[in-house]
Amino acid sequence: MFDEIIEKNKNNIIETLCELIKIPSVSNENSNTDFPFGEECSNALKYALNLGKSMGFKTKNIDDYCGYIEFGEGKELVGIIGHLDVVPALEDDGWSSPPFLPSIREGKIFGRGAIDDKGPVVASLYAMKAIKDNVKVSKRVRLILGLNEEKSWKCIEYYKNHEEHPSIGFSPDANFPGIFAEKGIMSIELNNNFSIKNFSILDINCNDNAINVVPKYCSITLKSNLPNISHKYSNSENIKIHNINSNTIKIESFGIASHAAHPELGKNAITNLVKYLLDNFEFDSNYLNRLYELGVFSLESPEFMSNTKIQDESGILTSNVAVLDYIDNKLIIKINLRVPVHTNCEDIKLKYDLLKNEFNTLEVKTIRIQEPLYIEKNNYLVKTLVDIFNKKTGLNEEPIAIGGGTYARAFKNFISYGAMMPGSIDMCHQVDEFIKIDNLILASKIYADAIYELSK
Repeated sequence: MFDEIIEKNKNNIIETLCELIKIPSVSNENSNTDFPFGEECSNALKYALNLGKSMGFKTKNIDDYCGYIEFGEGKELVGIIGHLDVVPALEDDGWSSPPFLPSIREGKIFGRGAIDDKGPVVASLYAMKAIKDNVKVSKRVRLILGLNEEKSWKCIEYYKNHEEHPSIGFSPDANFPGIFAEKGIMSIELNNNFSIKNFSILDINCNDNAINVVPKYCSITLKSNLPNISHKYSNSENIKIHNINSNTIKIESFGIASHAAHPELGKNAITNLVKYLLDNFEFDSNYLNRLYELGVFSLESPEFMSNTKIQDESGILTSNVAVLDYIDNKLIIKINLRVPVHTNCEDIKLKYDLLKNEFNTLEVKTIRIQEPLYIEKNNYLVKTLVDIFNKKTGLNEEPIAIGGGTYARAFKNFISYGAMMPGSIDMCHQVDEFIKIDNLILASKIYADAIYELSK
């Protein structure tokens, strides 16, 4: 019904996404009440709200924590919830074009946020416009725009404390044909005394890697109390040695970034660095060796997870060592785990706590736990949205489970829905992030049918 209208808006959709990509809206949590997530996130929100207002929508900026764009009448509220913040990106990370200067080539729009989540948000907005301008609906439809999804979800917590909750809806921040299950997400910290024989640790640096990203860089700078050690250590695979002076070296490790929900798509620079240290240095305790032996630095469940359910219909337990740091003679390791939906996150924490039996100075801290999302496949919402996707594409796909966490967890009767197409490469959080223009337009058409079905 709405396909032709969206096709006529194709150039506007492309232009809007490019303008949003130009805004480097990396969420920066701070105490500034004017810009709680930084001025750039506020700029992205204001751009979207001003555009929505110019299209004839009702808009609201909710204290720069988040905002919404709305149309329709009625008591019931249908929600679409996406985010305008993005993970960090630097041109020298290996991007073929500047990450915040959108580039269109080979039928794709390149830039940070193209698929996660600015592209899907734009597709949803123009889907709403196609409905608003052409048909009447009996419910209100609200596009909620978050600014802190990539970090701690303070934006959506603020929304839930101040605004009306939708009764049904979706988050355009994952995969088609629709997600019936999202794994639990758990971030933990291991903190223990650590030292290297004959060396002082001057610095460990992971370039402020986000905990939901496989680290692509990590370095350690070491000073020895032995003379002339600078030429003792040599480069190896993805390792580069810098001789700062005769007794000080910097070891750099290089990996490949990917989303922590798919650690197998990346190459972990921390794991690579730890392996080099184990092969070339001695330690004052067997702590690091033991962690490596137990699989703490592996992609899947460590060895000590025995007698714990680590796999179900949502997939297997995965692990991403995201941060390595050194403060006050303690080695700090931060790990992001994606936990199968029928496994209790607290059970996983207890397994890490058992490591304290071997190392009495070890601290194990829970940084954050996000409970899983699980809805039966034959649920009305899941079935309706998947059927719309299949009808629009001519495919016969089944709902899927993912390791990522979306805003669909924020409300009851929500699932994540697109905009990644089946078989697509997951470019979320990766260098040269892109969305195919044909898929962007198709997603908008699918969203229009879905929003109309939920709101008519």
